[in-house]
Amino acid sequence: MQLSMRTDYALRAIFTLVEHHGGKPIPISELARRNDVPKRFLEHIMLDLKARGWVESLPGKRGGYLLKKHPSKITMGEIVRAFDGYLAPIACVSVTDYKRCTQEPVCRFRRVMLRARNVVAELMDKMTLADVIRGAPVSDAEVTGLHGDGI
Repeated sequence: MQLSMRTDYALRAIFTLVEHHGGKPIPISELARRNDVPKRFLEHIMLDLKARGWVESLPGKRGGYLLKKHPSKITMGEIVRAFDGYLAPIACVSVTDYKRCTQEPVCRFRRVMLRARNVVAELMDKMTLADVIRGAPVSDAEVTGLHGDGI
């Protein structure tokens, strides 16, 4: 599974709002700057987040965006599915974007992809934004496997 740029940017912006939950609204220009996201692109993403009821916008000079729904009520799975549509690594094991493959009756690796989908979906659907924000950023050593898995 690889997140689209749109999903990546949506997660960046929403986690900035999670960090400031209960605080002042954050202007779109500030959200774009902090998250290294083109402002025009972020405007469309924020409209989508607003349409789903996850964020709200306040107009005016001191306006901006706020998290509308509590971070414990939004999961990573919801956000990824909202922007990418699915969590499956290949279409023939997707629940929401299933596409038949001619090799399904004989495919040996499809089962591994199904298990991968199930593990990812379970983790993403269990992890709320509140859970995720409590974690520390991932170190380079964790990514390269030099110091364990960090979970």
